[in-house]
Amino acid sequence: MGKTWSDRFDKGLHPFIEQFNASIGFDICLLEEDLDGSIAHVRMLGIQGIISEEEASQLEKSLEQIKLEALEGSFRPDISDEDIHFAVERKLIEMIGPVGKKLHTGRSRNDQVGTDIRLWLRKRIDEIDQDLERFQRSLFVIAEQNIYTLIPGYTHLQRAQPISLAHHLLAYIEMSQRDRNRLKDVRKRVNICPLGAAALAGTSLPINRKITAANLNFEDIYLNSLDAVSDRDFVVEFICASSLIMTHLSRISEEIILWASEEFAFVELTDRCATGSSIMPQKKNPDVPELVRGKSGRVFGHLQAILTMIKGLPLAYNKDFQEDKEAIFDTVKTVRNSLLAISIVFEEGLIFRQERLASAVSSDFSNATDVADYLVAKGIPFREAYQLVGKIVKNSLEEGILLREIPLTRWKNFHELIEEDIYEKLLPRNVVASRMSEGGTAFERVKEQLLVWQKKLVK
Repeated sequence: MGKTWSDRFDKGLHPFIEQFNASIGFDICLLEEDLDGSIAHVRMLGIQGIISEEEASQLEKSLEQIKLEALEGSFRPDISDEDIHFAVERKLIEMIGPVGKKLHTGRSRNDQVGTDIRLWLRKRIDEIDQDLERFQRSLFVIAEQNIYTLIPGYTHLQRAQPISLAHHLLAYIEMSQRDRNRLKDVRKRVNICPLGAAALAGTSLPINRKITAANLNFEDIYLNSLDAVSDRDFVVEFICASSLIMTHLSRISEEIILWASEEFAFVELTDRCATGSSIMPQKKNPDVPELVRGKSGRVFGHLQAILTMIKGLPLAYNKDFQEDKEAIFDTVKTVRNSLLAISIVFEEGLIFRQERLASAVSSDFSNATDVADYLVAKGIPFREAYQLVGKIVKNSLEEGILLREIPLTRWKNFHELIEEDIYEKLLPRNVVASRMSEGGTAFERVKEQLLVWQKKLVK
């Protein structure tokens, strides 16, 4: 069987151009969705009387048979088919003869591929949402166990204030929830059916687009046929949302890498999730978070590629759109693999070094703000208290002592309102416990947030 346009041309494609033009090498991923879309289409054709009920039934049964053969591996399209749509049509004609030629009635490959990719992406969005939930649960389990574990909080990668480790991990759970919400929002625009728009202008046949949309569980149909076949906004939105997922994974990966270094030494990597050096036997390398951090660039690149692809395209369909699939496919694969890898790292790849963390939060000046707050509570204007504490820190650094090591008499010299209770205020645990503002790191606030997430994540 020749190409779909073979009677229009006298000569076949140059062999290299045939390879260059073909998409079968990657759109084979859409085979299930293409068959589902075709089944819905022929049902509608039968209901509308465009083909007979007998023909519709024969086509549907044959398409179901192709699905079975594809699942078993006996249906294997190749380069001669050019794309997955033509492969299915060719197979149908081989199976049932001329009736198979009626499959494409009232539609184009333009609206067909748009339908396929939306069906495929809709499933993948649901899977990524589950992956994100697993990642959240992996963080939640550690957070729940470490409410009272303290860790230095940083701004500008400089020690700022001590915080609860649970509070730190809950921040990433919140980020991931925004990722899930974004995907949910993107899914609404993915879930609009272009089928029936045909090549660009609709069809003169009495099709019913709402029937096919309903059979495929789409929420709505495109109202403009030109827009239906040329819209790739949902691709941009999906890869943009995926880029933010990768950004968040890259950020937490960077923290794991820092925490696992000798300079920080906040965590130890287990053998399950670390690799060794080919020359230095003492090494334990954080390859997993490093790979995730690196893979974020792949997804960012796909976003840039899709934006560049569509920015100058006139209406309606253009062959450039063939380039969207590999970007989407690789984005999905990269995001899902990265989420799984980081989830496993948190499930069984990290041991938090409690003694090191306790030492870290008690050997710096991250409790300086609490001295200022102590003075504010006694009626001293904040800016005045701030300047005074800055002077105290400067003197302490010059003498090589910490705030908790300053004698009370010296405190009194700095300000007469300072009493012995200043030492209790300076204890890291009390510093953290005092941050009771809503959303703060105080243990009671952290417990409240854990209860919220327990209801959402624990099943």
